[in-house]
Amino acid sequence: MNKLIQILANNARLSSEQLAAMTGDTPAQVEEKIAALQAQGVIRGYKAIVDWEKTDRDFCTARIELKVTPKSGMGFDEIAETVAQFDEVESVELMSGGYDLGLTVTGKTFKDVAMFVAQRLAPLDSIESTATHFVLKTYKQDGLMTCGGEKDEREGVF
Repeated sequence: MNKLIQILANNARLSSEQLAAMTGDTPAQVEEKIAALQAQGVIRGYKAIVDWEKTDRDFCTARIELKVTPKSGMGFDEIAETVAQFDEVESVELMSGGYDLGLTVTGKTFKDVAMFVAQRLAPLDSIESTATHFVLKTYKQDGLMTCGGEKDEREGVF
């Protein structure tokens, strides 16, 4: 089943027939395994990786570091779940090192993200401090290059 999961993680658009050929299963077995993985919560969803810079969508992405103090009886999980409820928050991870939680946040402008941090995130009781890093350009996302085309080796200078 791990082989099937790895194949789907790299390309979820493959047909049952293609997956069957790659795993040695029948298409029906592949569909049963995928249904079981979805029921178990192993497969949480499917999505396209989009190069947003090639669209007309106005947005700004930031990486936000949070230092937090869990309240008595509350752990990091509860703080992370609270923060994850904000629509602006794309991802939340528990981190080791200099900060506790790492967030990826989006807004229409730098100001939108800054106001979200100042007015909605920083005032939460458990938040000690924040550090916001704005993403200026994305070169690779989820293992795929998102900028630049195929390099033409003929253009090299010798």
